[in-house]
Amino acid sequence: MNYPIIAKILGRVMALEAVLMIPSMITALCYGETLLWYAETAAVAAVLAVPLSMVKVKHHDFYAREGFVSVALAWVLMSAVGALPFVFSGEIPSYTDAFFEIVSGFTTTGATILTDIEAMSKGLLLWRSLSHWIGGMGVLVFIMAVLPMSEDRSMYIMRAEVPGTTFGKLVPRIRTSSAITYLIYIALTVLLIILLCAGGMPFFDSINHAMATAGTGGFSVKQLSIGFYDSAYIDVVVSIFMLLFGVNFSIYFLLLMRKFRDALTDSEFVAYFSIALGAAVLIALDIWDEYGGFWHAFRYSLFQVSSLMTTTGFATADFIYWPAFSKSVLILVMIIGASAGSTGGGLKVSRVIIFFKSAAQEIGKQLNPRRTSCVRINGKTLPAATLHNTLVFISLYFLITFIVVALVSLDGYDFETTFASVVSCISNVGPGLGPAGPMGSYDIFSGLSKWLLSFAMLVGRLEIFPMLILFSPATWRRS
Repeated sequence: MNYPIIAKILGRVMALEAVLMIPSMITALCYGETLLWYAETAAVAAVLAVPLSMVKVKHHDFYAREGFVSVALAWVLMSAVGALPFVFSGEIPSYTDAFFEIVSGFTTTGATILTDIEAMSKGLLLWRSLSHWIGGMGVLVFIMAVLPMSEDRSMYIMRAEVPGTTFGKLVPRIRTSSAITYLIYIALTVLLIILLCAGGMPFFDSINHAMATAGTGGFSVKQLSIGFYDSAYIDVVVSIFMLLFGVNFSIYFLLLMRKFRDALTDSEFVAYFSIALGAAVLIALDIWDEYGGFWHAFRYSLFQVSSLMTTTGFATADFIYWPAFSKSVLILVMIIGASAGSTGGGLKVSRVIIFFKSAAQEIGKQLNPRRTSCVRINGKTLPAATLHNTLVFISLYFLITFIVVALVSLDGYDFETTFASVVSCISNVGPGLGPAGPMGSYDIFSGLSKWLLSFAMLVGRLEIFPMLILFSPATWRRS
């Protein structure tokens, strides 16, 4: 293990976190709030950044193990320090609660322990939303986009931090790929801010909701979430952009390169929108009577499907009161999640496609043992390693989910509340069912459960392996 290089990477992460306190400071200054909480947090981050950055590197070997450990430690350390403004301010005095809140922010989950969001300081509200925006594309991906880093280190870090079955570079150089991805990300975020302002949403609210939508996080500055504005225009705009941020960003690169056919016929892209629209129609038909007509019902069903499938977590309706069929469909799309290479969470549509194609292939082999076949995506044969990784990932996803459900159930809440909350956290969605639903809060859970759910959020955002590798004894043995 090359500890000096890992230390230097963590030093960069702490330096970035110190700089990220500046927007909250500016916001606090504009609204006449204290700057002290953010200055203290920046000082703590700087105190950690300086010695870590000064570590001398004797050799520059950097492999997959270092990449996974660097990513896992970076996210844990970023969250540990990022919780401090909430504690220093006294607005979330419990460090457990503050850690849960900021982990939910960075992992773009959007689960909150707050019961009166409007009472929060503007600077802290911005910090919550900014954590979504940075966490959406990845902390270390952002660093690679703005600071030079060797190609071998960048490759292993991207593989560990970017969600999906495989990591594909947009262009030969990884730093250039990171920069292109972030430029697309920024452009879509700015466009959304403009559209929300045009719809009558206040500028501060527009910035926060745009960053939360871009990161598919779902933190709102209103207790009633997007439903507070009661605007069909805002509902439609946010629904569309949630779906857009749930698309694999390589699709946008193909569109920029005018490879329209390759982009629009991509199997994951087609399946993603088909599932979203299909689920929205089914739910609209199920809640038709409650909303007095199909199109009115479709407005609300499309928003909630877009929100939960992309794992954003915004709400315009308290869907815990919808029929059982509608809630079942919402939980299903919550588990499926968004596209690989997007800011969304969940299993990812590509893995679901691979799973069903692998199942069909296995059924064919059982019927005809001598038959040889392969799994193809977009006309390309998938390597056996990708198939194996996908099936292991899905197995671990459900195994960890059931273990955390069993432990959280010790709090004594009903199965629906416990199961939906754990699935919501590991899929980085946010709202669950019951008291932890879209208009509720995770404050109901015990301190131990909040730590377990925080772990589930990190496991889900980093796609299991980095966190498991971090805690594996084999990782730390000399080889």
